[in-house]
Amino acid sequence: MDRSGRGNSGRFIAFAIALAATSIAAPAGSQIRSGPGEPFDLDAEARAISQIVTAAEVADWARDRRDAEAMLVASRMMGEVRNRSQSGDAPFLTSAVLLQEAETLAADDPDILERVRRQQSPNKGVRSSPFGPGPIVLVRRLRARETYSFTVEARRNEVLRVAAIGDGDTNIDLTIRDAEGVVLCNDGSRDHYPVCTLSHPRPGTLRVEVVNRGGVWSRVQILTN
Repeated sequence: MDRSGRGNSGRFIAFAIALAATSIAAPAGSQIRSGPGEPFDLDAEARAISQIVTAAEVADWARDRRDAEAMLVASRMMGEVRNRSQSGDAPFLTSAVLLQEAETLAADDPDILERVRRQQSPNKGVRSSPFGPGPIVLVRRLRARETYSFTVEARRNEVLRVAAIGDGDTNIDLTIRDAEGVVLCNDGSRDHYPVCTLSHPRPGTLRVEVVNRGGVWSRVQILTN
């Protein structure tokens, strides 16, 4: 390994890519419709959510170790995904934001800076995404210990995937309940990017609850297929 620690970086990046490949291979399905029209590729949208969450984890790893190369990988992973933004604040976890972080971490490394410049090229936009139209994205600001909830319509034999990515200041939890209030999925793993996946939900209305467990407000980027 060289003094820059890129041996560890390379191994982690390879692991992250393998993790993403494993998670996005899972069957996927149910979605919130954004309006009339043809059905979206449900499997692609659910895989996109998995890739976004993995990109958030890679970005956190890169920040902790001040690793510009890993941050570039996180930016590239985000850059493959289109989003269908809803009302509210603009998404704060984006390819462009992560690319700016990579540039800051690069300092005077000419190789990294050149790769950042190439990714910043206007020709590098998402032109042909492997994930179709992409997941729906809602951004909300949650006060300390506040819960934000909304409903989705589950479909028979289709998988529902929901994720919530906080800005890193507090722990974020995620729960899905059925119409009777029974908990079908709960991710309270004390991090800021919980994910819930329901493989074969009963058709009907489900309630999604996103909870800020911390003592300060946090932005939360909520993803649903």
